[in-house]
Amino acid sequence: MRRILVLRGGALGDFIVTLPALALLRERWPEAQIELVGNRTAAAVAQARGLLNTVHSQHEARWAPLYIEGRLPEPLAGWLADFDLVINFWPDPDGTLARHFPRRDGQVFVTAAPLPSHGPAAAHYSEPLRQLGIGPQQTWYPLRPAHASMSSPQGVALHPGSGSPRKNWPAERWLEVIESLKCPVTLILGEAEFETWERRLEQLRQRPGLVTLANPPLESLVAAVARSALFLGHDSGVSHLAAATGIPCVLLFGPTDPAIWAPPEPAVRTLQRGATVDLIPVTDVLAAIRQALPSALG
Repeated sequence: MRRILVLRGGALGDFIVTLPALALLRERWPEAQIELVGNRTAAAVAQARGLLNTVHSQHEARWAPLYIEGRLPEPLAGWLADFDLVINFWPDPDGTLARHFPRRDGQVFVTAAPLPSHGPAAAHYSEPLRQLGIGPQQTWYPLRPAHASMSSPQGVALHPGSGSPRKNWPAERWLEVIESLKCPVTLILGEAEFETWERRLEQLRQRPGLVTLANPPLESLVAAVARSALFLGHDSGVSHLAAATGIPCVLLFGPTDPAIWAPPEPAVRTLQRGATVDLIPVTDVLAAIRQALPSALG
């Protein structure tokens, strides 16, 4: 294969669970030009590690004709025809997108459902590669910092948010956990939860050893998490990123299925007590922390 195109939408977590599939493509065709149409911010971690050559934003209007019957505009049609392999994970409920492929003789088109029905999620996105003679070997991609640190991991990294409020443990309980920790804490806040936590940061301002990362660049986030000895979070993209660094993780689940969406890395432990995440008591979280990193609680 000379040129490969992957169509994959979604946010950070959706992209992280696609990394094993991209790594398989790169291993099989190391010299290929591999391009992605998807989340440009998230995909930067794959570009930095050589898995992707080029990333195009999923929000560009030029992709709209793929969901319309009939001839594609010539610039788009010609560009797509130059790929030897096109892999689609975009929604295509009525098959309109699929009917635009293959664009020429010899082009290979592979499509799969955008959402997994079984877990782990990463296995779902690698499974279509079997059609190309590529057998998935593992369901996670080790995401190491671009610049390795010589210091030993220490402290706890904590992300109290996610892409949906219903997946979030109550902030007051996170505050209780933070106050219980006897070690340095890195508090990771994205745009979605910064407003919720702005007032609470005042309560934590006098806590020694607390560092707040507000919407950090992804490589800075990878480095900060990898420097930590334990990560705490929800079903979120940041949790998938943290698990990919290889550090122990304790992840709180409620309405989503951890059998599908929990990162499959061996050092990940999930807590779920029912359909809502608020059913998890603080005592259970502290017990999981003590088991994973006894020194964190003194």
